[in-house]
Amino acid sequence: MNSEKRIEGLCLKTSPLGEKDRLITILSDQEGISRFAVPGARRPGSKLAAATPLTFLKLQVGGKSALQTVRQLRVLHSFSKLGEHLEILSAAQALSELTMLLVAGHDPLPGMLSTVLIHLERLEELSEEVPINPLKTLARSVQFCIHLLALGGYSLPVQKCCRSGTPLEPPIGEWNWRCSLIPDEGFAIGSLPYADIQLNPSELALLQRLLRPNLPNRSNGELMGPKEVWLRLLTVVECWISNHLPKKVHALSMLREILIPLFDEGA
Repeated sequence: MNSEKRIEGLCLKTSPLGEKDRLITILSDQEGISRFAVPGARRPGSKLAAATPLTFLKLQVGGKSALQTVRQLRVLHSFSKLGEHLEILSAAQALSELTMLLVAGHDPLPGMLSTVLIHLERLEELSEEVPINPLKTLARSVQFCIHLLALGGYSLPVQKCCRSGTPLEPPIGEWNWRCSLIPDEGFAIGSLPYADIQLNPSELALLQRLLRPNLPNRSNGELMGPKEVWLRLLTVVECWISNHLPKKVHALSMLREILIPLFDEGA
């Protein structure tokens, strides 16, 4: 059946299809993750060449086969500036990878598209700063992972001890206190030798605050937490993803490799 439809969605990924065509992966409110053929998109001068990753598009699609074809498209917003800086691009790629792991094909996840667009806009704002702040880039990346995981049903359980059910209330100032990440379960109060990673009170408190809409800032507007803490929180996110989702988000490892030398330069 030839059903024509219009879709607004974010292009997360593209790949070659045949000699001149392109296969695009779209996140939309209507269909979740869907894939479409874009005929002639790789041909010079094609009107459909704008179907590129990290572009918010309005599409008209149709066709009789299971793989429908893009008939027309209009660019609503291009996040092309994210590609000007390697660390920002790696963060955006991590956002795309995680989104594709969380959203099933043709199974919409309410709020996912708007959340992804918000975090891309925040990365776009970072890309306009001179110089790029590597700590903010890392913090933004950790936070969007936490937001997307919560929206996708894989929220980090940072409110209760996974063993006792006791509320996780970090006793700020008690530096001997620890909670341990058990990736299959959550956080357990205490220093457990078999844990993947342990957090002190201030690290846990910072992690808990990342569920809020905005990053935690001090009264002077500066971001809370040093680079060492944010790198530990990135490790927490990576451990949780690798244990609960089908694949790792490889762009997060790339982001770490890019950022660490930048931190060293700024030391």
